[in-house]
Amino acid sequence: MSLSKIRKKNKTSNGHKIYDMTGYALSLNNDNNKFITIDLDTNTINFKIQNGPIKENGINGCQVDDIIEVARMIIEEFNVDFPCGENAIVLTLLDEAVSWLKKRKDDRIRRGVEGTNQK
Repeated sequence: MSLSKIRKKNKTSNGHKIYDMTGYALSLNNDNNKFITIDLDTNTINFKIQNGPIKENGINGCQVDDIIEVARMIIEEFNVDFPCGENAIVLTLLDEAVSWLKKRKDDRIRRGVEGTNQK
């Protein structure tokens, strides 16, 4: 599948917006730092992963839920052209994965340890 279909959508992932970059590349962006880039010329995706706790290092990369969201966008586009029950199940399970990550994050916020290396 060509990643150009994602380009046609105005999608966001945790506040990261897809926007046109130079040439045919796209990026999911947060504060003008490019953490997820999509290059349509080579049909590739690159992820820069968060390095260290945000409270100690600031936002310097994407989180695993951003990667799941990109996977979800791709499956959504597959499902437009090739709809099937299996794709619907995959979308449901990806949504469930993001929900569990949000639950984990909310719990860490409640305990005052989100953004740190504390357990």
